[in-house]
Amino acid sequence: MNVFVNLITVINFAQKDTIMQKSVYKTRQQDFLLSYLKEMKGKHFTAEEVREHFESKEISIGIATIYRQLERLVADGTLQKYFIDEHSAACFEYSGEDCKAEVPHFHLKCEECGNLFHLECEDLEGLTNHLKNEHGFSLNPYRTVLYGTCINCRNKKQKEAK
Repeated sequence: MNVFVNLITVINFAQKDTIMQKSVYKTRQQDFLLSYLKEMKGKHFTAEEVREHFESKEISIGIATIYRQLERLVADGTLQKYFIDEHSAACFEYSGEDCKAEVPHFHLKCEECGNLFHLECEDLEGLTNHLKNEHGFSLNPYRTVLYGTCINCRNKKQKEAK
């Protein structure tokens, strides 16, 4: 009987060590991810871009773990998640502790370089009110994307044309 109890105790300690190692490994991955996301503050990124970043640094974090952690951070308000169109992957933005998610903003997507920009402009509030009052349509500013060409791409095109 004592041998059986001791064997169970050894197995429990072994399981506890394995659980502890997994916990530390997971926490280390979360730390790497959160550190990277803080560096990306104000920029939009996809889960695939996050994976590519860690791959380039030779840090092993699986895409499933990245998605799971990104979704957890969206749920707790640390990240914002955007769906630009049906052909693009969801993109994320680190909002951190000083998140201004309650401030309505539109997005501008450059059709040349693919960059996505936030646009907080009081004039857009007028457009939103006009659509609501005159056309009975409530616009969701968080999911509104205006397509065009950013100033950098316009300048690049002008230089190439010369």
